[in-house]
Amino acid sequence: MNKILVIGATGQIGVELTAALRSRYGADNVVATGFNQSPGDALVKSDPYCHLDVRNAAALDRIVEEYRCDTIFHLAALLSAVAEEKPQLAWDINMNGLIHVLETARMHRCAVFFPSSIGAFGPETPALDTPQVTVQRPTTLYGITKVAGELLCDYYCHRFGVDTRGLRYPGLVSSKALPGGGTTDYAVDIFYAAVASQHYDCYLRADTRLDMMYMPDAIRAAVRLMEADGSALRHRNAYNVTAMSFTPEQLAAEIQKHIPGFRIRYKVDPARQAIADSWPRHMNDEAARVEWGWRAEYDLPVMVKDMLEQIELKLHKG
Repeated sequence: MNKILVIGATGQIGVELTAALRSRYGADNVVATGFNQSPGDALVKSDPYCHLDVRNAAALDRIVEEYRCDTIFHLAALLSAVAEEKPQLAWDINMNGLIHVLETARMHRCAVFFPSSIGAFGPETPALDTPQVTVQRPTTLYGITKVAGELLCDYYCHRFGVDTRGLRYPGLVSSKALPGGGTTDYAVDIFYAAVASQHYDCYLRADTRLDMMYMPDAIRAAVRLMEADGSALRHRNAYNVTAMSFTPEQLAAEIQKHIPGFRIRYKVDPARQAIADSWPRHMNDEAARVEWGWRAEYDLPVMVKDMLEQIELKLHKG
C-alpha cells in the first residue's frame, strides 16, 4: 500500500482506521473521504480530505486518479437497524456503492478492503463456533447486502484479478466515534450512560449473547489482512474474526466493578431483538489465525476499563 483511499472515513470504523493508516503510512498518503460530516470534525478539516457520495462513480474515479490511489478501504454503508427503516436507500448505498468501488479498482488496478459482518449470517447458521464456510441466509437487508458484497468481491477477484480482501466483523465497540445505527450499538451507548448518569435502558434482552470486538483490534485486523502475503490467502474475502462474546448483563456487571452505582434496565425493542437473535453467538476464526496470523488482544475486562477511561476524558475534557 502506497497511496490509500478511505471511503467512509468519518464513520465509526473510518475515524480510527484513517488515524492508524496515517500514522503508519504518512498523513499525505491516506486520502479520507466522507458523506455525513460535521463542520467541526477534525478529520473533515484534515488534508487530504474529499467529500464523496460513493454512489457518484465519476467523483470516485476522479479522486482515485487525482491521488493515484492503489488501495481502497471501502467502509461506507447503512448499518442494520437503519437499513431496515430505509431498505431502498440501503440497497442503493451498500450495493451500488460497492460496485462503483470495484469497477474503479478494476480500471485503476487498486486493492480493495470490504468489511462484511455477523449480519451476513441468519437463523439457519450455526450460532456457536460459526464456521468460516456455512449457511448464509440473513433475514435483514443489511445482511443480504453483506452476503452479496462478499460474493461480488470474490467475483471481481476471480474474474478480473482485483485484489479484494475482507473481514466478517462482530459487533464493534469504540470510544472515538458514535455508532451509526447498528444492532450492537448498545455496547457503546452503555458506556456513555454509565459515565453520565449511571443508568442505561437497554433495547436487547439481558441474556442476548453476541460476538463483539474492541475497535483497536478491528483496525489492527484490517491493516494486517491488507498487508498479508496474498499467496497465503485461501479465502481472501469475509474472514471470520472475533475477540469476545458477552451479554448485556455481563457487560453491565463488568461496568459495575468500576462504577458500583451503575444500574441497567431492559426495555426490549422487538425489531432489534429479532435481528440480534438471528446472529451468531461466537464465530470460529481459525482460518484468519492460520492464513494471516490473526489474534485479538482485548478481552472484556481490559476493554471495559479502557472504554470507561476514554469516555470519562471525552465527556469531561476542559
